[in-house]
Amino acid sequence: MDLSPLEKHLLNDFQHHLPLSTQPYADMAAQLGVSEAEVLSALARLHEQGLVSRVGAVFRPHSIGASTLAAMAVPPERLEAVAGLINDYPNVNHNYEREHEYNLWFVVTARDEDELCAVLEDMEARTGMPILALPLIEDYHIDLGFDLRWT
Repeated sequence: MDLSPLEKHLLNDFQHHLPLSTQPYADMAAQLGVSEAEVLSALARLHEQGLVSRVGAVFRPHSIGASTLAAMAVPPERLEAVAGLINDYPNVNHNYEREHEYNLWFVVTARDEDELCAVLEDMEARTGMPILALPLIEDYHIDLGFDLRWT
């Protein structure tokens, strides 16, 4: 994959400390010595290529709203279709496949517990499959940022 220097900086440099301001993309652009339009264009390309799914803050669980880790046991022949359906929910941060009976895992967020339950129920109705909800019991911080090295 051929990425521009700007795209590489956007992927690496803002995994932490995304500017918290009314104009975060302009602030990013100023830090990188480019225009805000260039930052937005580069982020759009990265999104189109599937390298970026969203740009935004990640909040500590239960500090704002409600969330749960969820898992589904999806037949292999339905995995891609079910994962696509789950990804279409704006409440889903990410999902991933695991080598396990429960092979599709994802995080669901909502304004409150009632909305969270409604989203999970809707997912079950639309997929025809049960969801195992695994709410947070104890909080551990895992830094998901990676120092990307470009060769």
